[in-house]
Amino acid sequence: MTGTDIFSIDGRESHVVYTEGLPALDESGESLYVFDRNTAALFSRLPEGSVVLEPGEQSKSWTGVESILKAAFARGMSRDSVFIAAGGGMICDITAFAASVFMRGAGLRLIPTSLLSMVDASFGGKTAINFGGYKNLVGTFYPAGTITISPAFLTSLPLREFLSGLAEIVKYAMLGDASLYESLREKAAALTRAECRGDAGFLLDVIRRTLLIKARFVGEDPTEKGVRAYLNLGHTFGHGLEAATGFERFTHGEAVAWGTLRALDAGRELGITGRDYAAGAARLFTELGFPAKVSGVPAAEILRAMEKDKKKRLGRVKFVLQRNLCDTFCENLEQALVQKIVERGIV
Repeated sequence: MTGTDIFSIDGRESHVVYTEGLPALDESGESLYVFDRNTAALFSRLPEGSVVLEPGEQSKSWTGVESILKAAFARGMSRDSVFIAAGGGMICDITAFAASVFMRGAGLRLIPTSLLSMVDASFGGKTAINFGGYKNLVGTFYPAGTITISPAFLTSLPLREFLSGLAEIVKYAMLGDASLYESLREKAAALTRAECRGDAGFLLDVIRRTLLIKARFVGEDPTEKGVRAYLNLGHTFGHGLEAATGFERFTHGEAVAWGTLRALDAGRELGITGRDYAAGAARLFTELGFPAKVSGVPAAEILRAMEKDKKKRLGRVKFVLQRNLCDTFCENLEQALVQKIVERGIV
């Protein structure tokens, strides 16, 4: 499957281009490429003036933004110029943030190179950097004009990183596509095998279906005042786990899988979430290799990180819960229940 989908996000068009081959790099002086060292190695030659950051969340900072902006000024870029990110979620997020603040908004193209960034960071308009030890605390809403999706990048992606993206795909299916969810349940064992990463047609279909789910929520609520918050299923718990371990021990997908199971557990504790549905989701995540419980992480550290969650409203953190498949809502939870659920997820 190749082609283009055009989505409107808060009055801006995002063109999602699907291709099976590696995209060509633009050599014109009107663009600035941003890579990390890992993604730069995927290309035989980088465009002149490219910015190459160190991989990892530590680069997603004011210092990283400054290095991008300095390079843009050095190239004499204007509001008509294009910032181009070629990398995973970190590179997409920080480049989009830099583009959004450069002269109050320059052009933006994203070339996500990981499954996670293809279905999550590249689409929807959220930009971000980490601040004060907390993930994505500073950011803007700035949809990319073009997003190029190529599963060719995934053939060399480590299994752990591929599965990290699958966790987000499962989450999206839980939110808005019962058919995709059942398909993932049926193919769970095959999805963990290396040959799956070489099946371009299958991957493009799954990625596109995931983006169509996200597009429904984002199109209705581009700046997260309502239903877009549902996309944070598992993230409040998951971000707490990531922050408590310095964003180093768990991939984002592993944290989201753990956090989603915590959210389902909270719903069960309240008598809201269907028992069979919660058990089935737990089996799916387990079959994909995600642990239902983690070890060696103090519950107090996770809870402390969750208190700083950027989704806090009027001093309280809202949690995304589900009654059943594709039946989602937000709820404030009592601190005692949150603590109980977190502790239950720790060995």
